[in-house]
Amino acid sequence: MADKELHIVVFPWLAFGHLVPFLELAKLIAQKGHKISFISTPRNIHRLPKLPESLKPWLNLIEFPLPHVDELPENAENTMDIPQHLGRYLSQAYDALEEPLTKFLEKSTPDWVICDFAPHWLPPLSSKLGIPCIFLSIYAACATSFALELFKGNKSMQSPEAKLLLGVHQRNEVDQSSKPKEVNRFFETLKGAQVIATRSCMEIDGEFVKSLESSSGKLVIPIGLLPPSPEDNNDHNWHTILNWLDKWEKGVKNKSQNTSGGSDESQDWIENESKRGMMWRRWAPQSRILAHKSVGAFFTHCGWSSVIEGLQVGCPLVMLPFQYDQWPIATFMEEKKVGLKVHRNEHDFKFTRDSVAKALTSVMLEEEGKCFRSEAQEMSKIVGDKQLQEKYVNQFVDYMKNNRPGYN
Repeated sequence: MADKELHIVVFPWLAFGHLVPFLELAKLIAQKGHKISFISTPRNIHRLPKLPESLKPWLNLIEFPLPHVDELPENAENTMDIPQHLGRYLSQAYDALEEPLTKFLEKSTPDWVICDFAPHWLPPLSSKLGIPCIFLSIYAACATSFALELFKGNKSMQSPEAKLLLGVHQRNEVDQSSKPKEVNRFFETLKGAQVIATRSCMEIDGEFVKSLESSSGKLVIPIGLLPPSPEDNNDHNWHTILNWLDKWEKGVKNKSQNTSGGSDESQDWIENESKRGMMWRRWAPQSRILAHKSVGAFFTHCGWSSVIEGLQVGCPLVMLPFQYDQWPIATFMEEKKVGLKVHRNEHDFKFTRDSVAKALTSVMLEEEGKCFRSEAQEMSKIVGDKQLQEKYVNQFVDYMKNNRPGYN
């Protein structure tokens, strides 16, 4: 029975920072001969990277039309399609997928459901149907552990990270009229799931995997870092960017989801007046940019996917966090000496152009930056170790095989 193929339903949140690592994990499991039903909305499915032909018999991309919500713009199916203040309406539409997902689960009877933070209603639903549910946290274990300890009252509220995290939470409490709030979704889903899987490896944040297991009271399985698959060499966008990068000996890559500006909106990119900066308007092949020899540092908001992409190629980090998980990740990466946070004022947490310039210069040019560059290269030996990362996925699959319903 242990050798019988699994059927796993995968249900990520409607954001590319979630869809892509969920798909990466789905592909790795499918490569081992297990059936995956990857469920999202039509526009999100169509915008995902193309699947290799060899995986199509195992990995089924299933489209659920996103239910209509009046306040959402037409064709808005992803966080990148809307301004931040409309996020609550995207959550409402996502919650309305409960009915079609229920019918699908009843009909297909999978062995496991792997879900994201948002469907707080899914763990009790799957439990009612006799299907065990795994909450996959795409965040670093240090961030999940920090948040759980903070909101349980076990962490000091006086640290800069705690104050900023609570400030973001309180602003969202005011901005969001829908229930449950985003943070509550996270904890309700975590509480309802049988198992927590975390995008972590013991070699980097093992202490936080153990802390998360202790504070949650649940089994926590590290699944590895899920570094991105190689990107398409024939991508037209990459050739345009490559030609620009090849002009420089050193440079900096700045991460953004979507950028607008300039006079000609038909262009994919524009240069600034000095010709030393490029602003890319569309989705960019970030991991290939970071691997280019002219990139001297990665100026990042410290989303975990971006940090992984940078460290996979040994690129030191200049860190300017803004939201929930980004603060503890930035602090942890600074402790690991693979990057430097941009300085913020203690009284209002604001930063200046000078503080950004100072951090960039320190990491890329000054003597103290040698440590960051060296440690980032050292950490790339872990993040970029395919055998090590695959070992974690293998252990995760073994757990699901040995603990499926009805297996003794």
